[in-house]
Amino acid sequence: MNTTLLPAPRPDRAGRPVLFRALRLLTLLAGLLSAVPAAFALQGNDNCHDPSSIVKDGNRYWVFTTGIGIYGMYSDDLVTWQSGTRPVFNRNEYPSWISGKVPGFSGDFWAPECVYRNGKFYLYYSVSTFGSRVSTIGLATNVTLDPTSPNYRWVDQGEIVSTTNSSAINAIDPAVTTDASGGLWMSYGSFSKGIGLLKLDGSTGKRSGSSFYWLAGNLAADGVTRNNSGSEAPYIVRNGSYYYLFINKGACCQGASSTYYIQVGRATSITGPYYDRNGVDLNRNGGTTLLATSGNYVGPGHVGLFQEGGANYLTHHYYDRNQNGRARLSVGNLGWDGAAWPFITRDWVAAGRYTLRNLSNGLVWDSWGCTGAQNQAIAQGTAAGLNCQQWNLTPVGNGEYKITSAVGAGLAADVLGNNPNNGAKLNLYPYSGAANQRFKVERASGGSYVLASMNGNRVVEVPACSGTAGVQLALYDYLGNNCQKWTIAPATAARVLAAQAPKAALFNAFPNPVTQGRFVVALAAELTTGPVRLTLTDGQGRVVYTATSTGRSTLPVQANLRAGLYLLHVQGAQGSYSQKLVVQ
Repeated sequence: MNTTLLPAPRPDRAGRPVLFRALRLLTLLAGLLSAVPAAFALQGNDNCHDPSSIVKDGNRYWVFTTGIGIYGMYSDDLVTWQSGTRPVFNRNEYPSWISGKVPGFSGDFWAPECVYRNGKFYLYYSVSTFGSRVSTIGLATNVTLDPTSPNYRWVDQGEIVSTTNSSAINAIDPAVTTDASGGLWMSYGSFSKGIGLLKLDGSTGKRSGSSFYWLAGNLAADGVTRNNSGSEAPYIVRNGSYYYLFINKGACCQGASSTYYIQVGRATSITGPYYDRNGVDLNRNGGTTLLATSGNYVGPGHVGLFQEGGANYLTHHYYDRNQNGRARLSVGNLGWDGAAWPFITRDWVAAGRYTLRNLSNGLVWDSWGCTGAQNQAIAQGTAAGLNCQQWNLTPVGNGEYKITSAVGAGLAADVLGNNPNNGAKLNLYPYSGAANQRFKVERASGGSYVLASMNGNRVVEVPACSGTAGVQLALYDYLGNNCQKWTIAPATAARVLAAQAPKAALFNAFPNPVTQGRFVVALAAELTTGPVRLTLTDGQGRVVYTATSTGRSTLPVQANLRAGLYLLHVQGAQGSYSQKLVVQ
C-alpha cells in the first residue's frame, strides 16, 4: 500500500527492497562524513537515523542511533548535539554470539533503544543484513553513559529474540515500555508482516517466558495469516487509561524521496488490540496519521519520548530537503487533545501574547520607545507590565513563529537588513514572511527557550550579556549561555490593556524620547480638579523625581536624568497611571 508512491525496486523475499538497508546506511554515512551546513534550529552535529528516545545521565542527554558499533550523540541543553567520543562496541569487537545468529554481519547496528532502570542503562539493539529477516535483537548494559568515567563499560547480555527468513516477523527496531503495574515489555518489528510484543523480566531486561502478541499489521480473514503490512519502528506510550502504539509506514532511507510517516492507535491493554481514531484495528492496516512530510521535513519516523519538567520531548529523524536529504534529529513536542488522542508538533508555544524574559538578567523584550513604530529597536527593559513589553507569538509552521509587538500597528520582530551575521540587530518592521522575520523556537533543558532566526540560524542574544536596560537585542552564534535563553510566559494582557486604556486619555508626557531631562506632562481635565502627584522611577525602581500639583493642566519637569528607561507615575483621585519615558 505504502510503497507505490515511488518506483518500486526489486523486492526481496521479505517484501522489502533489496537496496533498502543499504540506502539507510549510505544516507547516514553521507551525513556523518559531509561538511554540515547551517541547521535550523538545533545546533552542532545532529546527523541521526533511527534515534532512541532521549536518556539522561547526570546533566547530560544522550540519543543512540543506527551506526557502526552503535553511534551515540549527546547534549547538555537539548539544543546543541555532539557526536559521542566512543561507540558502544569497538570495531571488530562485537559480541561473538551475533555471528551465529546473523552470518555476514559487518558492524552496522540498527535502531537502538536505551532506558534507565535498576541503577544502570539497558541498551537494546538490532542486528540484520540487507534485505533479510535473519535478524536478532540483543541487550547491553552499563552503569554510566560517560565515556570518561572509569566505570564506563558496556557489558553484553546476549540475545533477546531472533528471527529467520521463514519467520513471520523481523527482529529489528526494539522499544521498551512499562505497563500500569510496572511490568516491562518490548515491542519490535519489522516492515515485513508487522509489529510484535514480548514480555521482559524486570530485573534482567531479557525475555520472560514465551508470550508473543501481534500489535499491528495486516491480519488476513482467517485470523492467522499475516500479509505484508509495511509497519515498523513501534513505540508504546502509556497516558491516562490508554496505551498508544506509534508506528511508521511508507518508505524510509531514500533521502528527500522518502515517504515515511508516523501513525498511532490506542488500546486499554498493552497487549492490544489497538484501534485508530476511526475504530480500525491496527492489525487490519488501521492507523491514524500524526506526522508526515512537511516543508523541508521529509519522511519523519522512529519516535521516542523523554519527559522532563512537564514537557514531552518527542525525538524522531527526518530527511532535510534543504540539505540533499541528510538524515537529521528532530526534538518535537507531543501533546494530547480533548479526546485523549496524541498530536505531534514542532511548535513549543501556543499562539498567544507573552512576555519574553532573559534567563541571565531578568530583563524582558521591549519595544524601545513604547510606540511600536516602524524601525523601533527591540531592546531589553525592566519588566513593568507595559504593552510594549508584550509580544504576540503566532506559529507559521514547523516550529517557526511570527513575533509581533502588542503596541502600535503590531509590527514584527525583524533582523535589520536581513543580516545573518553576528551582531545583526532586531527592530520592528511590517511582516512579509521573510526568513529574517521568522524565528524557530526550541525548548532547552530547564524549561527555557532559544530563538533562532531563520535567515541563518544565529540566535537572539543580549549582546555582551549586558544587564543594562535599553541594550538592543541582536543575533550571535549559539554558545548555550543564559544570555541566549529566554522564559516565555503568558502576559496578563486583559489586565494590562485595561490599565493602559485611560493612560493616553488622562495624561501624556512629551517629548518622548526626552533630551536633557526636560519634558512636559499634560493632564486631562479630570486630573486638574484635585491634587496630583508625579513620581519618576528609574530602571531599578528607584525614585529619582517627585512633584505635586493642583489645578494645573501642564506640568513642566526639569530633572537631572541619565540616559535610560524611566517610568512616570501620575496619581490622582481617579487612580494611578503610568507611562514609559526614554531619556537620551
